Amino acid sequence: MAREAARGLADDNARVELPREVDDIVESVRRLLAGRDGRLVLTLVLAMTAAIEATLYTPDNPELLFEGGGRDATAAVLLNVFAVLPLLATDRFPALGAAAASFVSFVILVSPDTAVTLSALGVMLYAVGHLVARRGRLWAVPILVLFLANALVPFDGGRVDLASIGPFVLLVAAVLVGESRRKEAEAVTALDATQAAMEESVREQTVMEERAAIARELHDIVAHHLSVIAVQSETARLTSPKLSADARGRFEAIAATARDALTETRRLLGVLREDVDGEAERAPQPGLDGLADLVDTARDAGSNVRLILQGKVVPLPAGIDLAAYRIVQEALTNARRYAPGADVDVEVTYGEDSLVLRVRDHGAGPPESLLTGHGIVGMRDRATLAGGTFSCGAAEGGGFVVDVALPVGEAGA
Repeated sequence: MAREAARGLADDNARVELPREVDDIVESVRRLLAGRDGRLVLTLVLAMTAAIEATLYTPDNPELLFEGGGRDATAAVLLNVFAVLPLLATDRFPALGAAAASFVSFVILVSPDTAVTLSALGVMLYAVGHLVARRGRLWAVPILVLFLANALVPFDGGRVDLASIGPFVLLVAAVLVGESRRKEAEAVTALDATQAAMEESVREQTVMEERAAIARELHDIVAHHLSVIAVQSETARLTSPKLSADARGRFEAIAATARDALTETRRLLGVLREDVDGEAERAPQPGLDGLADLVDTARDAGSNVRLILQGKVVPLPAGIDLAAYRIVQEALTNARRYAPGADVDVEVTYGEDSLVLRVRDHGAGPPESLLTGHGIVGMRDRATLAGGTFSCGAAEGGGFVVDVALPVGEAGA
Protein backbone atom coordinates (compact mmCIF):
# COMPACT_ATOMS: atom_id res chain seq x y z
CA MET A 1 0.00 0.00 0.00
CA ALA A 2 2.79 2.41 0.99
CA ARG A 3 4.69 1.54 -2.19
CA GLU A 4 1.63 2.32 -4.33
CA ALA A 5 1.09 5.58 -2.49
CA ALA A 6 4.72 6.59 -3.06
CA ARG A 7 4.41 5.70 -6.75
CA GLY A 8 1.24 7.76 -6.99
CA LEU A 9 2.94 10.73 -5.32
CA ALA A 10 5.86 10.48 -7.74
CA ASP A 11 3.42 10.45 -10.66
CA ASP A 12 1.71 13.56 -9.30
CA ASN A 13 5.07 15.35 -8.99
CA ALA A 14 5.90 14.40 -12.58
CA ARG A 15 2.59 15.90 -13.69
CA VAL A 16 3.36 19.09 -11.79
CA GLU A 17 6.88 19.39 -13.17
CA LEU A 18 5.90 18.75 -16.78
CA PRO A 19 4.32 22.17 -17.46
CA ARG A 20 7.38 23.86 -15.94
CA GLU A 21 9.66 21.89 -18.23
CA VAL A 22 7.50 22.78 -21.19
CA ASP A 23 7.61 26.44 -20.19
CA ASP A 24 11.40 26.24 -19.97
CA ILE A 25 11.58 24.74 -23.44
CA VAL A 26 9.23 27.38 -24.86
CA GLU A 27 11.22 30.15 -23.19
CA SER A 28 14.49 28.74 -24.56
CA VAL A 29 13.04 28.60 -28.07
CA ARG A 30 11.73 32.14 -27.72
CA ARG A 31 15.13 33.46 -26.63
CA LEU A 32 16.81 31.59 -29.48
CA LEU A 33 14.46 33.03 -32.11
CA ALA A 34 14.68 36.53 -30.62
CA GLY A 35 18.48 36.44 -30.60
CA ARG A 36 20.94 37.53 -33.21
CA ASP A 37 20.77 34.24 -35.15
CA GLY A 38 17.07 33.66 -34.60
CA ARG A 39 16.05 34.29 -38.22
CA LEU A 40 18.80 31.99 -39.50
CA VAL A 41 17.65 29.20 -37.15
CA LEU A 42 14.02 29.67 -38.19
CA THR A 43 14.98 29.60 -41.87
CA LEU A 44 16.93 26.36 -41.45
CA VAL A 45 14.02 24.75 -39.58
CA LEU A 46 11.56 25.81 -42.28
CA ALA A 47 13.92 24.59 -45.01
CA MET A 48 14.09 21.14 -43.43
CA THR A 49 10.32 21.15 -42.97
CA ALA A 50 9.82 22.16 -46.59
CA ALA A 51 12.15 19.36 -47.76
CA ILE A 52 10.24 16.77 -45.72
CA GLU A 53 6.89 18.10 -46.95
CA ALA A 54 7.99 18.05 -50.60
CA THR A 55 9.27 14.48 -50.22
CA LEU A 56 5.95 13.35 -48.76
CA TYR A 57 3.71 15.30 -51.10
CA THR A 58 5.21 14.48 -54.48
CA PRO A 59 5.22 10.68 -54.73
CA ASP A 60 2.38 9.64 -52.41
CA ASN A 61 -0.23 12.38 -52.11
CA PRO A 62 -1.31 13.71 -55.48
CA GLU A 63 -4.65 14.95 -54.08
CA LEU A 64 -3.22 17.45 -51.56
CA LEU A 65 -3.99 21.15 -51.88
CA PHE A 66 -1.80 22.97 -54.45
CA GLU A 67 -0.39 19.59 -55.59
CA GLY A 68 1.24 19.42 -58.97
CA GLY A 69 0.96 15.68 -59.36
CA GLY A 70 4.54 14.90 -60.43
CA ARG A 71 6.72 11.95 -59.45
CA ASP A 72 10.22 13.40 -59.19
CA ALA A 73 10.75 14.60 -55.60
CA THR A 74 14.25 16.03 -56.13
CA ALA A 75 13.15 19.11 -58.05
CA ALA A 76 10.27 19.68 -55.63
CA VAL A 77 12.58 19.50 -52.61
CA LEU A 78 15.12 21.92 -54.09
CA LEU A 79 12.53 24.43 -55.26
CA ASN A 80 10.69 24.44 -51.91
CA VAL A 81 13.96 24.88 -50.02
CA PHE A 82 14.83 27.81 -52.30
CA ALA A 83 11.36 29.25 -51.67
CA VAL A 84 12.09 29.38 -47.93
CA LEU A 85 15.58 30.93 -48.11
CA PRO A 86 14.34 34.49 -49.00
CA LEU A 87 13.16 34.71 -45.39
CA LEU A 88 16.77 35.67 -44.54
CA ALA A 89 16.47 38.87 -46.61
CA THR A 90 12.99 40.04 -45.67
CA ASP A 91 14.14 42.14 -42.74
CA ARG A 92 16.87 44.20 -44.43
CA PHE A 93 15.58 43.93 -48.03
CA PRO A 94 11.79 43.45 -47.85
CA ALA A 95 11.20 44.01 -51.57
CA LEU A 96 13.92 41.56 -52.62
CA GLY A 97 12.74 38.95 -50.11
CA ALA A 98 9.11 39.19 -51.20
CA ALA A 99 10.00 39.09 -54.91
CA ALA A 100 12.28 36.05 -54.52
CA ALA A 101 9.85 34.07 -52.35
CA SER A 102 6.92 34.87 -54.67
CA PHE A 103 8.86 34.02 -57.83
CA VAL A 104 10.06 30.62 -56.59
CA SER A 105 6.60 29.77 -55.19
CA PHE A 106 5.03 30.76 -58.51
CA VAL A 107 7.48 28.52 -60.40
CA ILE A 108 6.51 25.62 -58.13
CA LEU A 109 2.79 26.28 -58.66
CA VAL A 110 2.96 26.34 -62.46
CA SER A 111 5.29 23.34 -62.72
CA PRO A 112 3.39 20.06 -63.29
CA ASP A 113 6.05 17.97 -61.53
CA THR A 114 6.32 19.79 -58.21
CA ALA A 115 4.13 20.57 -55.19
CA VAL A 116 4.24 23.76 -53.16
CA THR A 117 4.62 23.10 -49.45
CA LEU A 118 2.95 24.89 -46.58
CA SER A 119 6.35 26.12 -45.39
CA ALA A 120 7.15 27.75 -48.74
CA LEU A 121 3.66 29.20 -49.02
CA GLY A 122 3.85 30.58 -45.47
CA VAL A 123 7.18 32.30 -46.15
CA MET A 124 5.79 33.88 -49.31
CA LEU A 125 2.72 35.22 -47.50
CA TYR A 126 4.85 36.55 -44.64
CA ALA A 127 7.30 38.22 -47.04
CA VAL A 128 4.52 39.93 -49.00
CA GLY A 129 2.72 41.06 -45.85
CA HIS A 130 5.99 42.36 -44.40
CA LEU A 131 6.71 44.24 -47.63
CA VAL A 132 3.30 45.94 -47.53
CA ALA A 133 3.73 46.80 -43.84
CA ARG A 134 7.12 48.41 -44.54
CA ARG A 135 6.61 50.02 -47.97
CA GLY A 136 2.87 50.13 -48.77
CA ARG A 137 0.37 48.04 -50.70
CA LEU A 138 1.44 49.33 -54.12
CA TRP A 139 4.67 47.33 -53.85
CA ALA A 140 2.63 44.11 -53.85
CA VAL A 141 0.67 44.93 -57.04
CA PRO A 142 3.05 43.14 -59.50
CA ILE A 143 2.95 39.98 -57.38
CA LEU A 144 -0.85 40.09 -57.15
CA VAL A 145 -1.18 40.60 -60.91
CA LEU A 146 1.03 37.58 -61.59
CA PHE A 147 -0.95 35.28 -59.30
CA LEU A 148 -4.27 36.69 -60.52
CA ALA A 149 -3.33 35.79 -64.09
CA ASN A 150 -2.53 32.24 -62.95
CA ALA A 151 -5.83 32.07 -61.07
CA LEU A 152 -7.82 33.04 -64.20
CA VAL A 153 -5.76 31.05 -66.71
CA PRO A 154 -3.53 28.46 -64.96
CA PHE A 155 -0.07 28.48 -66.50
CA ASP A 156 0.35 24.74 -65.96
CA GLY A 157 -2.40 24.04 -68.50
CA GLY A 158 -4.85 22.74 -65.91
CA ARG A 159 -8.34 23.94 -65.13
CA VAL A 160 -9.33 26.76 -62.84
CA ASP A 161 -9.73 25.28 -59.37
CA LEU A 162 -8.74 25.82 -55.76
CA ALA A 163 -5.10 25.00 -56.56
CA SER A 164 -4.86 28.05 -58.86
CA ILE A 165 -7.22 30.42 -57.05
CA GLY A 166 -6.12 29.61 -53.48
CA PRO A 167 -2.66 31.25 -53.60
CA PHE A 168 -4.11 34.48 -54.99
CA VAL A 169 -6.77 34.64 -52.28
CA LEU A 170 -4.16 34.03 -49.59
CA LEU A 171 -1.94 36.75 -51.09
CA VAL A 172 -4.81 39.24 -50.97
CA ALA A 173 -5.31 38.36 -47.32
CA ALA A 174 -1.58 38.85 -46.64
CA VAL A 175 -1.70 42.26 -48.34
CA LEU A 176 -4.69 43.29 -46.20
CA VAL A 177 -2.95 42.17 -43.03
CA GLY A 178 0.24 44.00 -44.01
CA GLU A 179 -1.69 47.18 -44.80
CA SER A 180 -3.45 46.96 -41.45
CA ARG A 181 -0.10 46.63 -39.67
CA ARG A 182 1.30 49.59 -41.62
CA LYS A 183 -1.63 51.85 -40.72
CA GLU A 184 -1.42 50.76 -37.09
CA ALA A 185 2.30 51.55 -37.01
CA GLU A 186 1.69 54.96 -38.61
CA ALA A 187 -1.05 55.70 -36.08
CA VAL A 188 1.21 54.72 -33.17
CA THR A 189 4.05 56.84 -34.57
CA ALA A 190 1.76 59.83 -35.06
CA LEU A 191 0.35 59.40 -31.55
CA ASP A 192 3.83 59.18 -30.04
CA ALA A 193 4.90 62.29 -31.94
CA THR A 194 1.79 64.16 -30.78
CA GLN A 195 2.34 63.16 -27.16
CA ALA A 196 6.00 64.12 -27.35
CA ALA A 197 5.09 67.50 -28.84
CA MET A 198 2.46 68.09 -26.16
CA GLU A 199 4.86 67.13 -23.38
CA GLU A 200 7.54 69.42 -24.83
CA SER A 201 5.02 72.25 -25.11
CA VAL A 202 3.89 71.80 -21.51
CA ARG A 203 7.49 71.61 -20.34
CA GLU A 204 8.45 74.78 -22.20
CA GLN A 205 5.37 76.60 -20.95
CA THR A 206 6.07 75.60 -17.36
CA VAL A 207 9.71 76.64 -17.62
CA MET A 208 8.68 79.99 -19.11
CA GLU A 209 6.18 80.54 -16.31
CA GLU A 210 8.80 79.67 -13.70
CA ARG A 211 11.36 82.02 -15.20
CA ALA A 212 8.74 84.75 -15.51
CA ALA A 213 7.96 84.28 -11.81
CA ILE A 214 11.66 84.62 -11.00
CA ALA A 215 11.87 87.77 -13.12
CA ARG A 216 8.81 89.25 -11.39
CA GLU A 217 10.30 88.60 -7.97
CA LEU A 218 13.61 90.17 -8.98
CA HIS A 219 11.69 93.11 -10.38
CA ASP A 220 10.06 93.76 -7.04
CA ILE A 221 13.50 93.87 -5.43
CA VAL A 222 14.95 96.16 -8.12
CA ALA A 223 11.87 98.39 -8.03
CA HIS A 224 12.16 98.74 -4.27
CA HIS A 225 15.82 99.83 -4.46
CA LEU A 226 15.15 102.23 -7.32
CA SER A 227 12.32 103.78 -5.36
CA VAL A 228 14.62 104.20 -2.36
CA ILE A 229 17.27 105.84 -4.58
CA ALA A 230 14.72 108.26 -6.05
CA VAL A 231 13.26 109.17 -2.67
CA GLN A 232 16.66 109.63 -0.97
CA SER A 233 17.94 111.76 -3.85
CA GLU A 234 14.91 114.05 -3.69
CA THR A 235 15.12 114.19 0.09
CA ALA A 236 18.81 115.10 0.04
CA ARG A 237 18.19 117.85 -2.52
CA LEU A 238 15.28 119.37 -0.62
CA THR A 239 16.64 119.05 2.93
CA SER A 240 20.17 120.30 2.31
CA PRO A 241 19.98 124.09 1.76
CA LYS A 242 23.78 124.46 1.71
CA LEU A 243 24.15 122.30 -1.41
CA SER A 244 25.55 124.03 -4.44
CA ALA A 245 23.49 124.37 -7.58
CA ASP A 246 25.68 121.79 -9.27
CA ALA A 247 25.11 119.26 -6.45
CA ARG A 248 21.37 119.93 -6.50
CA GLY A 249 21.37 119.30 -10.22
CA ARG A 250 23.21 116.03 -9.76
CA PHE A 251 20.78 114.83 -7.08
CA GLU A 252 17.88 115.79 -9.32
CA ALA A 253 19.46 113.86 -12.21
CA ILE A 254 19.94 110.80 -9.99
CA ALA A 255 16.29 110.93 -8.90
CA ALA A 256 15.09 111.36 -12.50
CA THR A 257 17.23 108.46 -13.68
CA ALA A 258 15.93 106.24 -10.89
CA ARG A 259 12.34 107.14 -11.76
CA ASP A 260 12.92 106.41 -15.44
CA ALA A 261 14.54 103.07 -14.58
CA LEU A 262 11.62 102.25 -12.29
CA THR A 263 9.11 103.09 -15.03
CA GLU A 264 10.99 100.94 -17.55
CA THR A 265 11.25 98.06 -15.11
CA ARG A 266 7.51 98.14 -14.45
CA ARG A 267 6.88 98.25 -18.19
CA LEU A 268 8.95 95.07 -18.61
CA LEU A 269 7.01 93.52 -15.77
CA GLY A 270 3.80 94.29 -17.61
CA VAL A 271 5.13 92.36 -20.62
CA LEU A 272 5.98 89.41 -18.40
CA ARG A 273 2.53 89.48 -16.83
CA GLU A 274 0.48 90.21 -19.95
CA ASP A 275 -1.27 86.85 -19.52
CA VAL A 276 -2.34 87.67 -15.95
CA ASP A 277 -5.31 89.87 -15.08
CA GLY A 278 -4.84 92.68 -12.62
CA GLU A 279 -1.88 94.62 -11.43
CA ALA A 280 1.44 93.15 -10.39
CA GLU A 281 1.75 92.37 -6.74
CA ARG A 282 3.91 94.75 -4.73
CA ALA A 283 4.12 92.64 -1.58
CA PRO A 284 7.54 92.34 0.06
CA GLN A 285 9.45 89.27 -1.06
CA PRO A 286 10.38 86.61 1.51
CA GLY A 287 13.92 85.88 2.66
CA LEU A 288 15.84 83.63 5.02
CA ASP A 289 14.47 85.56 7.97
CA GLY A 290 11.30 83.59 7.29
CA LEU A 291 13.11 80.24 7.14
CA ALA A 292 11.90 79.17 10.59
CA ASP A 293 8.28 79.68 9.54
CA LEU A 294 8.96 77.72 6.34
CA VAL A 295 10.38 74.82 8.35
CA ASP A 296 7.42 74.92 10.76
CA THR A 297 5.03 74.76 7.81
CA ALA A 298 6.85 71.70 6.48
CA ARG A 299 6.67 70.06 9.89
CA ASP A 300 2.94 70.76 10.11
CA ALA A 301 2.57 68.99 6.74
CA GLY A 302 4.09 65.80 8.22
CA SER A 303 7.80 66.14 7.46
CA ASN A 304 10.37 65.74 10.24
CA VAL A 305 12.65 68.67 9.35
CA ARG A 306 15.86 69.54 11.18
CA LEU A 307 17.22 73.07 10.63
CA ILE A 308 20.98 73.55 11.00
CA LEU A 309 22.49 77.06 10.90
CA GLN A 310 26.26 77.50 10.72
CA GLY A 311 28.37 80.64 10.68
CA LYS A 312 27.47 84.19 11.61
CA VAL A 313 24.00 85.15 10.38
CA VAL A 314 24.34 88.41 8.43
CA PRO A 315 22.02 90.44 6.20
CA LEU A 316 22.08 89.27 2.61
CA PRO A 317 21.55 91.10 -0.69
CA ALA A 318 17.85 91.03 -1.50
CA GLY A 319 18.27 88.92 -4.65
CA ILE A 320 20.40 86.33 -2.86
CA ASP A 321 18.04 86.29 0.11
CA LEU A 322 15.03 85.66 -2.11
CA ALA A 323 16.79 83.00 -4.21
CA ALA A 324 17.93 81.13 -1.10
CA TYR A 325 14.44 81.15 0.40
CA ARG A 326 12.78 79.93 -2.80
CA ILE A 327 15.35 77.16 -3.30
CA VAL A 328 14.85 75.83 0.23
CA GLN A 329 11.09 76.11 -0.23
CA GLU A 330 11.13 74.08 -3.47
CA ALA A 331 13.53 71.50 -2.03
CA LEU A 332 11.21 70.95 0.96
CA THR A 333 8.25 70.64 -1.41
CA ASN A 334 10.05 67.95 -3.41
CA ALA A 335 11.00 66.12 -0.22
CA ARG A 336 7.42 66.16 0.97
CA ARG A 337 6.17 64.95 -2.42
CA TYR A 338 8.71 62.24 -3.23
CA ALA A 339 9.81 61.17 0.27
CA PRO A 340 6.71 61.59 2.46
CA GLY A 341 7.37 60.99 6.14
CA ALA A 342 11.16 60.85 5.70
CA ASP A 343 13.56 62.91 7.80
CA VAL A 344 14.84 66.07 6.10
CA ASP A 345 17.96 68.08 7.00
CA VAL A 346 18.17 71.76 6.01
CA GLU A 347 21.67 73.18 6.43
CA VAL A 348 22.40 76.89 5.92
CA THR A 349 26.03 77.93 6.18
CA TYR A 350 26.98 81.62 6.19
CA GLY A 351 30.50 82.13 4.87
CA GLU A 352 32.58 85.22 4.18
CA ASP A 353 31.99 85.14 0.43
CA SER A 354 29.16 82.65 -0.07
CA LEU A 355 25.97 81.24 1.34
CA VAL A 356 25.84 77.43 1.17
CA LEU A 357 22.50 75.59 1.21
CA ARG A 358 22.08 71.86 1.58
CA VAL A 359 18.70 70.13 1.73
CA ARG A 360 18.76 66.38 2.08
CA ASP A 361 15.95 63.89 2.64
CA HIS A 362 16.46 60.36 3.94
CA GLY A 363 13.85 58.72 1.71
CA ALA A 364 14.07 55.81 -0.68
CA GLY A 365 15.73 57.83 -3.43
CA PRO A 366 14.56 60.13 -6.24
CA PRO A 367 12.49 58.97 -9.21
CA GLU A 368 13.79 59.79 -12.69
CA SER A 369 10.97 62.30 -13.19
CA LEU A 370 12.29 64.42 -10.32
CA LEU A 371 15.69 64.94 -11.96
CA THR A 372 14.07 66.45 -15.06
CA GLY A 373 11.14 68.11 -13.30
CA HIS A 374 10.24 71.78 -13.39
CA GLY A 375 11.12 72.27 -9.71
CA ILE A 376 14.72 71.28 -10.37
CA VAL A 377 14.81 73.61 -13.38
CA GLY A 378 13.46 76.47 -11.28
CA MET A 379 16.03 75.95 -8.50
CA ARG A 380 18.88 75.76 -11.00
CA ASP A 381 17.69 78.94 -12.75
CA ARG A 382 17.48 80.82 -9.45
CA ALA A 383 20.97 79.77 -8.46
CA THR A 384 22.35 80.65 -11.91
CA LEU A 385 20.67 84.07 -12.03
CA ALA A 386 22.14 84.81 -8.60
CA GLY A 387 25.61 83.90 -9.89
CA GLY A 388 25.84 80.71 -7.84
CA THR A 389 26.17 76.97 -8.44
CA PHE A 390 23.59 74.21 -8.19
CA SER A 391 23.79 70.43 -8.03
CA CYS A 392 21.44 67.65 -7.01
CA GLY A 393 21.20 63.89 -7.06
CA ALA A 394 21.11 60.73 -5.01
CA ALA A 395 22.67 61.19 -1.58
CA GLU A 396 25.29 58.87 -0.18
CA GLY A 397 23.52 56.35 2.02
CA GLY A 398 20.14 56.92 0.39
CA GLY A 399 17.78 59.78 -0.23
CA PHE A 400 18.10 62.92 -2.34
CA VAL A 401 20.26 65.99 -1.80
CA VAL A 402 20.28 69.53 -3.18
CA ASP A 403 23.52 71.56 -2.87
CA VAL A 404 23.62 75.28 -3.66
CA ALA A 405 26.29 77.93 -3.22
CA LEU A 406 25.32 81.59 -3.65
CA PRO A 407 27.83 84.46 -3.67
CA VAL A 408 27.34 87.23 -1.12
CA GLY A 409 30.55 89.24 -1.50
CA GLU A 410 30.92 92.55 0.22
CA ALA A 411 27.18 93.08 0.46
CA GLY A 412 26.87 90.38 2.95
CA ALA A 413 29.48 91.80 5.25
